[in-house]
Amino acid sequence: MRFLIIDNSIAERNLLSFLLKKMGHFVEEKETAKGLVKLIATGQYDSIFLDIAIPDPDGYKFLRTLRANRVTAKQHVIIYSRKKSSLEINYGLNIAKANDFLLKPVTPKSLIQAIEKISTPCFAA
Repeated sequence: MRFLIIDNSIAERNLLSFLLKKMGHFVEEKETAKGLVKLIATGQYDSIFLDIAIPDPDGYKFLRTLRANRVTAKQHVIIYSRKKSSLEINYGLNIAKANDFLLKPVTPKSLIQAIEKISTPCFAA
């Protein structure tokens, strides 16, 4: 599968990227979400791992932008964050409309569980 990681923390990005590549996936990394709607609109990503604590725009604002765009509205997005309150998780899934919520730090087990929920890889035959 092909993934996009959007996270301003190089340590978190590197960990997630390492685990995904070790599992045989293709990974692209970005520090911010600025200017990424056109890239995402190409439809080349099976899912996006989106940190909500990124700067301008923050992850929630960026996700609202994706959902409001008819081309990117159905893009699979996994919020991944250190914010683990039920209020934050509920907001991410039910209000911001993320497809999944993954807690940091990512573990191989939690990552595999999140990937298994992705229904159709974009490069499926």
